[in-house]
Amino acid sequence: MRSLLVSRLQSLRCFTTSARQMENKVPEFQKIFQADNDLPVHLKRGISDMFMYRATMLLAAGATSYAVYCIYDLGKIKKH
Repeated sequence: MRSLLVSRLQSLRCFTTSARQMENKVPEFQKIFQADNDLPVHLKRGISDMFMYRATMLLAAGATSYAVYCIYDLGKIKKH
């Protein structure tokens, strides 16, 4: 039982940030997102953001069309 408590405390120590300093990336992102380049916020970081946006829209459109198809299929009268 004691070994479980000790191992739990040791695992919690691994995740504390007081021992090491983390880099603050907020000012970098503020410069990127506040730049006046006539792009919407969701596309400011370049090609990777564009890919993620388009993939999300494609999945949303696919899911919506599948849901509409399922509703249509459930509403049809089935002949035995």
